[in-house]
Amino acid sequence: MVMLGAGPAHAEGYRYWSFWDGDGGKWAYATQGPATARPADGDVQGFRFSVSENSQDSAKPRGTTDFDRICGHTPAKGGTKRIALVVDFGAQADAPGGETPPKGRTECARVSGDATSAEALASVAKPLRYDSNALLCAIAGYPQKGCGEQVSGDAASKSDRRDPSEGSDKSARPKSPSDAGSEGDGDGSGPSTGLVAGLAAVLALAAAALWQSRRT
Repeated sequence: MVMLGAGPAHAEGYRYWSFWDGDGGKWAYATQGPATARPADGDVQGFRFSVSENSQDSAKPRGTTDFDRICGHTPAKGGTKRIALVVDFGAQADAPGGETPPKGRTECARVSGDATSAEALASVAKPLRYDSNALLCAIAGYPQKGCGEQVSGDAASKSDRRDPSEGSDKSARPKSPSDAGSEGDGDGSGPSTGLVAGLAAVLALAAAALWQSRRT
């Protein structure tokens, strides 16, 4: 009864730009910040604006990790390197109040051979905005305000923040109560088989305890 009466916990997260490396056709959370990372010619890097609790929960950029698709028309040049950049401004649910995320974009930055990821980004997506601790707050002017602020309640729930354009595959999102009721349990309008069985077990134990007490 305690479990049945318990309500969902309200997660807390932060609204910020996360930084990613395109690795083998997939996105991997970067181990360095853009101000210190020095990518090589042919690298793919991504930025995603979202609300997340930690790096494991953070939403990945939506876009290709294929260098040739982004930089295929930008020829190599001596003394420079080409960095393919994917900038995902996130879902509307992640946006600060009163702002609308711009459409995502891909850019091929050709920069000096020793340039950092931040310098590559600045060459194609100005204006950038940083706070006093050098935290990246805005890309191409978005968002206009705020920087890594804490967000409480439902806004920090990843399932609530899911953008329709990210797909609707049930296996890729947390299962809702209606999903659980629809997998092998009819039309999902009633309690799941597991719940009914659990309640039956509790009632059986209670009946056995009552019978035993009457015997003694």
